Amino acid sequence: MMDILENARLLQLPDWWVCAGFVRSKIWDTLHGFEERTPLPDIDVIYYDGSNLHEEVEKHWEAKLRNLNPHVPWSVKNEARMHTINNLAPYTSSVDAISKFPETATALGLSLDEYGKVILTAPHGIADVINVVLRATPHFNNNPNLLPIYEKRMAQKNWQATWKQLQVSAT
Repeated sequence: MMDILENARLLQLPDWWVCAGFVRSKIWDTLHGFEERTPLPDIDVIYYDGSNLHEEVEKHWEAKLRNLNPHVPWSVKNEARMHTINNLAPYTSSVDAISKFPETATALGLSLDEYGKVILTAPHGIADVINVVLRATPHFNNNPNLLPIYEKRMAQKNWQATWKQLQVSAT
């Protein structure tokens, strides 16, 4: 995990985080006693740069990360433009975007400070991820238009097949 964080830091992106399943799955794997990490479909690196909203820039950063570490399925997104995907109000920062992820247990991010120490952001706390509970974030729970997205995601991901202790909460 430190190699991935170091790779991301080398890009020197503004307000960057490695987030979502990268953090959540490691915690759940550990709590389930898995000796090997559950494979991830991608490693989410996010940043916030309101001065350049072109998707091509994100692809440029992904290519740089692939050159650094070609065995990682990198996904880079500028959260200054990602609100448009679900037709939401603009995010104010990467942490604001993380707070609006679908699930509280996924709304987590890691970064490195200037001294190389790990920083955790957890806008909804860590209780749900530690207790292996999956529930919608307040942003999704309070928006009737977004709840179907959350429900469809839960069915598609089928995380309970991998992490047997997982409890899915309706709210």
